[in-house]
Amino acid sequence: MPTQHYSGPLRRREFLRAGTLALGGLTLPTLLQSRADAGTTRAQTSVILFWMWGGPSQLETYDMKPDAPTEYRGPLHPIHTNVPGIDICQYMPRQAKIADKFSLIRSLHHTMSAHNDGSIEMLTGKTPAQPDPTSQARSQHPDFGMIASRMRGARSDGLPQYVGAQKAPFMTTAGYLSAAHKAFETGDPSKPDFAPKNLTVATGLDNGRLDDRRNLLSQFDRLRRGLDRDADALDEFDRRAFTILTSTTVANSFDLSQEDDKLREAYGRHRWGQSCLLARRLAEAGVAVINIDATAPNDTTKHFSWDDHAGAFHLDYAQRERLPQMDQGLSALITDLYDRGLDKNVLVIACGEFGRTPRVTYAPKNFSNQPGVGRDHWPNAFSALIAGGGLRSGQVVGATNSKSEYPTHDPVTPQDLLATVYRHLGINYRHELNNFAGRPVPILPNGKPIATLI
Repeated sequence: MPTQHYSGPLRRREFLRAGTLALGGLTLPTLLQSRADAGTTRAQTSVILFWMWGGPSQLETYDMKPDAPTEYRGPLHPIHTNVPGIDICQYMPRQAKIADKFSLIRSLHHTMSAHNDGSIEMLTGKTPAQPDPTSQARSQHPDFGMIASRMRGARSDGLPQYVGAQKAPFMTTAGYLSAAHKAFETGDPSKPDFAPKNLTVATGLDNGRLDDRRNLLSQFDRLRRGLDRDADALDEFDRRAFTILTSTTVANSFDLSQEDDKLREAYGRHRWGQSCLLARRLAEAGVAVINIDATAPNDTTKHFSWDDHAGAFHLDYAQRERLPQMDQGLSALITDLYDRGLDKNVLVIACGEFGRTPRVTYAPKNFSNQPGVGRDHWPNAFSALIAGGGLRSGQVVGATNSKSEYPTHDPVTPQDLLATVYRHLGINYRHELNNFAGRPVPILPNGKPIATLI
C-alpha cells in the first residue's frame, strides 16, 4: 500500500498512540536501515543548544562594556549577578540570579562574517573553503547533532538521537552521512494542539485518517495480525518502524501536558520557553542532541531573529519580547536540570554564529521602516553561555579588550567548543568518517576541550 501523508494536526490521544515525529519525507524503514551500522548507544549524556541564529550582540548580552565610549557601549545597562565580578544585561534578571550555575565564554572568535558560513563553522567545526557573503552556503559536512546520531546509533525504544525543537539549523546538511541523520523536527511546542509533524511511514497505515481513533485502532490491529502471520517476511527495520509508532517512550517524551502547569508557566508559554521544556524532557529521556530554534520569539514579530542591523536598540522590543523570553526559558531550563540532578548528564549551550560590531552603525531604516541604529556582523569576538555537563560553573572564560573587538585572554575557537561538546557526549572527535570520495575526514580538524571548564 502506498504511503500517505497526514496534513492536519493530530489530536493528543492519537499522538500519544502513534508517537509521531518529522523526517522530511524519509520512511522509517529507510531511516533505520541507514542507521544500522552506527554502533550501540552510549551513556545517556545529552547536549541542548539554544541556537540564536542571526548573531546576538555580545555588548547587549554577556560582555557589556559600560565604560566604553558611547558609540561602542550602546544604550543597555549591566546588572550584577549572584557571582561577584560577573555582570550581564539588564534584561536578564533571571539568569543573573543563577550565574553560579553557568559559565560565560567571552572570547569566542573565527573569521566567517556571513550568517551561513559562521553557522557552518560553529556547528560543524569545518571552515568553508570558499566563503559566501550572500549567506546562501550549505555545509558539505554534518553538524554535531548528525555526528552524534551516527556515532550513538539507533535506540531500542525508538527515540531519535537528534531533535530540532521547532526546527533544526537549515544551513547544515547531512553530507556524507546521508539524510537519515538529520534532525527530527517537532514544530512549535507552544501551540495548544502541539504534536510533532507526522512521519512518512511505510507500514500500510492510512496516515490521513489518524484523526479517527476507531479507524486507527482497527488499522493497528490489522497490522499486528499481519505481523503475527507473516513475521518472517518483514525485515528488522519494518519491525522497528512499527515499534516507534507504538512506543510509549516516544509518545511520553513529547507530551508536554504531563508537566505541571506551574512549571510550564515558569518556562514561559511562548515558543522559546516551551521549546526549552521539551528539550529538558527529551534530554531526560536520553536524546543525544536537541537544537532549540531560538530565532524570532514568536510567529508575529516583524523583527528578524538576532540579526540586528537597524533597530538593534529598539528598547521596547528588547524589553517586551526577545531578551526577556530568552531569559525566562533559558534560566528555567538550567534551574530545572539542577533541581532534577541532571546537571552532569546534560550540557546546555546558548550562542549564535557570531557577534556584533563593537562600534554602533547607523542605518537609514530599521525593520519598522524608521531610522535606526544597530550593529553589523562581527566574528572576531563574541560570547556564549555554557551550563551543566559536569563542567565548572560561576566563572568567565576568556576576555576581550575594552571595546569587545577581539580576545585578549584565553581565546576560544568553535572547534574548542565542539571538542568540549564531543567530550561530553563520549565521542572521539579525532575519529574519521569517509566522505563521498571514500576519503577519511576527521570529525573535528582541530581544537581541544576548554581546559578552564573541565
